[in-house]
Formats: sequence, structure tokens, C-alpha cells
Amino acid sequence: MRVNENEFAPNFELTANDGSKIDLESLRNKKNVVLCFYHKNRLFACPSKMVFKMAASVISAYPKITSTDSVLFAISGDNVNDQEKFVNEYGIPYLHLSDPSKETCKKYAGLNFVGLPKRSTFVIDKSGMIRKIFRNIDVEKHGQEIASFLENLH
Repeated sequence: MRVNENEFAPNFELTANDGSKIDLESLRNKKNVVLCFYHKNRLFACPSKMVFKMAASVISAYPKITSTDSVLFAISGDNVNDQEKFVNEYGIPYLHLSDPSKETCKKYAGLNFVGLPKRSTFVIDKSGMIRKIFRNIDVEKHGQEIASFLENLH
């Protein structure tokens, strides 16, 4: 069963592309958290154009996002090494978390018919409440959508 808006975000601990462990609970009462779930870094051995467009959109809005006392993570089922390569290759300033079991992806985003995480973004406030879920994402405008929502989050 997937989570919904106005529910507390279930905790998880995942490994980031830099090898650090990210425990959602440790950010409670400190930062707003944005979780961007996506299918995969590479589809059929090629970088996914949609993933790259969404990353570019989020990177362009990243200073605005972080200025709202927020932290952003991208999450997929890719392993840590794949995440590290992708982040380094494209100079991405935020951490990519690896969920090879896809348990966190299932709880939040759900999986599509081929077992990959559905593209979706969750905004969690400092208290741990899911305040917004973006499911129908325009990858080219998504970074600004996230920043605008966070700027109006009270």
C-alpha cells in the first residue's frame, strides 16, 4: 500500500552514491525532505532522456530548493556504483539513494508493470508529514514546481 498526502512518511535507511547512509528519521525536526523517485539511470544501457531532463530541471532549481531549509534526494533501484557513476557523469549536486530491494520505492512511489519505481516526488515537512505528492510530472518544469511548493510551505 502506497503512502498518501497528510500521512507520516515511513522511515527508511538507504545508501547514497557517496557511500553515506541516509536515515529519514534523522532529518525530522531539522529539514524539509524532497524525495524524487525515478525509474532507472540507464535504460537499455543508455542514459534515460527523461531522467536526464528531470535532473537538469531539478539542478536548475536546486539553489531555490535548498534555500527553503530543505534537502533533496533522488531514489531508484540502481545500485550504489551506478548511482555514483550517474551523479559524477552529470555533475549532480544532490545525493542519489540506492534501493535495490525496491522496498522504499514500493511504499512511496509504487512500481510500474516492469517492476521499476514510478516517477513521483514527495515533499515531507520537518515534522515528517507528507505535504505534497507529484505523480504526473512535467520533467522540464519539475524543479521549479518543487521550489514553488517549498517556498509556500508553512
